[in-house]
Amino acid sequence: MSAERIEDIAKAMVMPGQGILAADESTGTIKKRFDSINVENTEENRRDYREMLFRAGIAMNERISGVIMFEETLYQKAADGTPFVDLIRAAGAVPGIKVDKGAQALAGRSGETITEGLDGLRDRLKAYHEAGARFAKWRAVISINDILPTTGAIKANTHALARYAALCQEAGIVPIVEPEVQMDADPADHTIERCHEVTDEVLRVLFNELHEQNVKLEGIILKPNMVIAGSKCSKQNTPDEVAAHTVAVLKRNVPSAVPGIAFLSGGQSDVEATANLAAMNANYDLPWSLTYSYGRALQAAALNAWRGKAEQVAAAQEAFTHRAKMNGLAAKGEWNEAMENA
Repeated sequence: MSAERIEDIAKAMVMPGQGILAADESTGTIKKRFDSINVENTEENRRDYREMLFRAGIAMNERISGVIMFEETLYQKAADGTPFVDLIRAAGAVPGIKVDKGAQALAGRSGETITEGLDGLRDRLKAYHEAGARFAKWRAVISINDILPTTGAIKANTHALARYAALCQEAGIVPIVEPEVQMDADPADHTIERCHEVTDEVLRVLFNELHEQNVKLEGIILKPNMVIAGSKCSKQNTPDEVAAHTVAVLKRNVPSAVPGIAFLSGGQSDVEATANLAAMNANYDLPWSLTYSYGRALQAAALNAWRGKAEQVAAAQEAFTHRAKMNGLAAKGEWNEAMENA
């Protein structure tokens, strides 16, 4: 066990006004992002894109408390030979690593998945710690419709999350525990009330499993979905409605020992994700720090500005810095929509 306290690392990851950059896209996922801007998915281009984000000084120094990386990125170096881990640390952020192996079909459960990657995880975590990672992420994907998820799928995924979390803490690594009830998976027409019901059940079972595996709650970060209607639902809700449903579910299920909750954006637009987070922080006094752990909602504008062109790096960094600033203000309840164009 490292002399570093996981409780202290977890607190550093949820500092007021700061959040976590999810830059852990797999090679296949980032190919889809690059395809959208006609950029070839090469290791050099992936390096250049991530380096552009990690060298956005104001954003990284003031608004980003941690960076989740894919395994390739953890070991990569910038064009000048500086390890990415050192770039992130120099900005005052905590380097992290995605450790799950992705969601696969869950046997006997049509339409549901189980996240794999527990085999060999103890040895991998040791190597990641030696490489500089101080937190990890594991994403469980929970299907939702009128009949899903099943109790079996919830139990299987939350049990895996708890086992992963225990192994992380054994290695001196803070686990980000991510149970995602999807808003944009087909048919994506569920109401906010249905998402409330499912998220409530998932978090209830999750914290029972964490307790069973002796996971220290003071040394985790929860990364849940917001309680939100499906992307194809005919009724889309206001930020105040999303905040009310989400906070109600959190209060019912998340112990106050958890230092912070870093929401995933889950397919929301940039501004939607910011507005919903701001509504929670502006309207409620809560025992946890509520912040962001966004991928697309932090990167989309920067990716579109960059388009693989060196002469566009400054513009892309400016776009990334703006989104990080907006979300940092939302994490303090100080954002309003007029700031988007200020």
